[in-house]
Amino acid sequence: MEERIYLDHAAAMPVHPEVARFGRRFPDGFVGNPSTIYQEGLQAQETLAAAREKVAALVGASAPDSIIFTGGATESNNIAIRGTALRNRKSGKNVVASTIEHISVLNPAKDLQKSGFSLTLAPVDRYGTIDLAALAAAVTPETVVTSVHYANNEIGTIEPIREVAEIVHDRGGLLHVDAADAAGRIPINVKRDGIDLLTLSGNQLGGPDGIGALYIRPGVRVQPVIVGGGQERGLRPGTENVFSIACMGEAARLAKEEMPEESKRLAAIRDRLIAGITEIEEAYLTGHPTMRLPHHASFRFSRIEGESIQLAMNLLGIAVATGSACTSRTLEASHVLLAIGLAHEEAHGSMVATLGRENSEDEVPRIVGAIEETVKRLRAITPL
Repeated sequence: MEERIYLDHAAAMPVHPEVARFGRRFPDGFVGNPSTIYQEGLQAQETLAAAREKVAALVGASAPDSIIFTGGATESNNIAIRGTALRNRKSGKNVVASTIEHISVLNPAKDLQKSGFSLTLAPVDRYGTIDLAALAAAVTPETVVTSVHYANNEIGTIEPIREVAEIVHDRGGLLHVDAADAAGRIPINVKRDGIDLLTLSGNQLGGPDGIGALYIRPGVRVQPVIVGGGQERGLRPGTENVFSIACMGEAARLAKEEMPEESKRLAAIRDRLIAGITEIEEAYLTGHPTMRLPHHASFRFSRIEGESIQLAMNLLGIAVATGSACTSRTLEASHVLLAIGLAHEEAHGSMVATLGRENSEDEVPRIVGAIEETVKRLRAITPL
């Protein structure tokens, strides 16, 4: 029996083997509550400080204290959007986001409308690249925070973040960037890129689930979304998950070290997949053809449903995605694919393949062959 091939790293990544080994060695002794000042608590504080330094180094943050740890990217996005808007509401009551942001950005932004804020959505082109002219018109002196992700999780398109930052800062606003899918894949430097707040996911770096981080540029004012103790600068109350934070820090260190070679290796596999799959009749690449994440290949197929592709591929021993893992269970057309101009029936035929360290070029023929077989069989029985 052939081994399974896993191609949904945008939804969940296996823990990096070195992070797993690090976790098994940690701690050698008991680590206490980092809010205490006896030996065990001080040991925990040192562990948190070391993890902060590793995460800060990954994204070019000069001050480790600018990193706060959260329960994941969704929580980081909520703190960034809601916390920044509410804390700075005297400066304005408008929020701007691109039409293809992750749902954990769009929903907090929409929820702010209940508190008197307005939300403006900036469009993208057919590749998913943000329309800079439209963004410039959308961002006004009333705009408190603008959110544009570094790269899209569904179509892989990398955004022109430096140009976005110039537009936002020229109007006196703050820029939040969701980099959960981009960090560890492409170089990010918050100072060079002009980023005020940056979301990270521990699992997307090869660490455990249920842990994330938020970079907050020194001087940016944010209020907590939930209230409690004074942990994480008062912005994320509750006893810190020391073990997971330590593992996320190690994952960030490894990602920074391995990124140049690993991203190059994955890009080569990605390009072979794209070349093979787009040879299939009525198969189309979604997202930008060149400015895309090195591990990301996304497609649409005419006259078949993405869920059917996913189920059929699973029976052939290959795990692929259709749309975002956070929204695919709704069975509605992806808001990302609709925003790049696809019709509903076109958007329903999506498939996303995201690569990881266990994938190899040797798998490409089997993957392409399985997709070709699946598409042919499904089209033969489709009523579309």
